[in-house]
Amino acid sequence: MNNLLSKWKDGLAKTSKAAFGQIVSILGASEITPETWDDLEALLIQADLGVDTTDAVLDALEQRVDKDGLTKAQQLKSCLREELRSLLIYPPPIQFSEQPSVILVVGVNGSGKTTSIAKLGYRFSGEGKSVLLGAADTFRAAAVDQLEIWAERLKLPVISGQIGGDAGAVAYDSVQAGISRKADVVIIDTAGRLHTRFNLMEELKKVYRVVSKAMPGAPHAVWLVMDATTGQNALPQARAFKDAVNVSGVILAKLDSSARGGMAFAIQRELGLPILFAGLGEKPEDLQPFDPDAFVDSILGA
Repeated sequence: MNNLLSKWKDGLAKTSKAAFGQIVSILGASEITPETWDDLEALLIQADLGVDTTDAVLDALEQRVDKDGLTKAQQLKSCLREELRSLLIYPPPIQFSEQPSVILVVGVNGSGKTTSIAKLGYRFSGEGKSVLLGAADTFRAAAVDQLEIWAERLKLPVISGQIGGDAGAVAYDSVQAGISRKADVVIIDTAGRLHTRFNLMEELKKVYRVVSKAMPGAPHAVWLVMDATTGQNALPQARAFKDAVNVSGVILAKLDSSARGGMAFAIQRELGLPILFAGLGEKPEDLQPFDPDAFVDSILGA
């Protein structure tokens, strides 16, 4: 348990040292003044909570101050922790009720999607599940090569097709292979695409439909990989993917490389999507189930 908490603190060190570290420093022994609220507002926005989420947190804190008669900035510390924690939910348990359970993984270019898929395969196979990977990102030879290299390293089977070929066909073949091999989980990579490119989003919808034809009820989950280093800029992307292919959960990648971890609060408040996993490092085991308590404690240096 201590090793896991240490992993969270190490992974969130940049976020903790940036705006959140300054927040903790201003909540000292001084009196609560108008400047306290101004500084707190600026730092929460700087920490990438976004304007709407920041306003909600400040409103809740001001109500607490009035209700409980708080006068010291120090007293706001525990209140801030409670309000931030209230914005996050524990992710629902991952259930593999179908055989195979088909997971479609989507995201923009460079979000860390392919690497996250390999780490998911590592995690699920370590839990005793038989895992098959589908390399349906046929636009980039590097993406197929990357997934195949990971698959070989982790000793996981992978289905791939011709570069530039039909992504839907690869997705279909992956599901069919999962059925015939009695795999527990099929994880399908898709081409990274900008949410503003209509034709590419339409093609993603086609892949989604093809998967449902390969197995009724599939995909059983659609997970969106979001790059934590992009901060609030990732939210419009997430909304577009959510609308296009019924995204059911988020993987927050590259959290260890980002000082913008505050976007996690906006993801759940504004998108209504659970954060399922967080990338806390480069190793396969560094993709961890999202832990709201460890997350909040780590960014506040608790």
